Amino acid sequence: MPPEGKPEAAAEGLAAALLAVSDRLARELEPLRFAAPVAFVYNPLIYGRAPWALYLEVSARGPKEALFLGMNPGPFGMAQTGVPFGEVALVRDWMGVEAPLDKPPREHPARPVEGFGCARSEVSGARLWGWVRERWGSPGAFFARFWVANYCPLLFVEASGRNRTPDKLPAAERESLFAACDRALAETVKLLSPRLVVGVGGFAAARAREVLAGSSVAVGSILHPSPASPAANRDWAGTVERQIEELGIELPAKP
Repeated sequence: MPPEGKPEAAAEGLAAALLAVSDRLARELEPLRFAAPVAFVYNPLIYGRAPWALYLEVSARGPKEALFLGMNPGPFGMAQTGVPFGEVALVRDWMGVEAPLDKPPREHPARPVEGFGCARSEVSGARLWGWVRERWGSPGAFFARFWVANYCPLLFVEASGRNRTPDKLPAAERESLFAACDRALAETVKLLSPRLVVGVGGFAAARAREVLAGSSVAVGSILHPSPASPAANRDWAGTVERQIEELGIELPAKP
């Protein structure tokens, strides 16, 4: 019989290993520069490291059946809480993750980092984590099988305040960015040992397919919960549940 405390120690070791991966990624991305129309770059792995580390402690409790992979932070989600798709109320009140954040070196006046005091709701995060709460009930039940991360940890903000997604960056800027994010994704998959990576949207699925080509890890995709998507605005949860079942993931019974 394993000695008492060993599973907990193993869980702490996994969280620490994932934190080391994200710390290394943050260091690799720091020297990168992005030209107009990008005017501001936020890296919550740095200024939001405390809640990100707490999220790892809560969620990274062992190998996963599947990794749900988003694109990059939203301005009212991970940019505020350090948690992927991190809508404030769900991260704080349901997930139990809350910690002080610092500030990025430069902020757009219309996109300040207010941390857990942010009153704006991240629609994508409210949909994704709200659905998880409805289906799994407790964070522990979900994280026992699954994990959620972003492929790219950077939020790109134009001078107008508009988001610029990583796929819209010039090829020369994408090359260095994607190389670092690819390495981090490969290391994360190795640590979590999922049988499946589920891209939340087509971009994340495409990056995962490239990174994991030739491996035994399958890659699928689900509809992104963005309010900019007409399909997501119609019945995101119902669509995603059908897609997840087609990927061979068994959903728990509805409470």
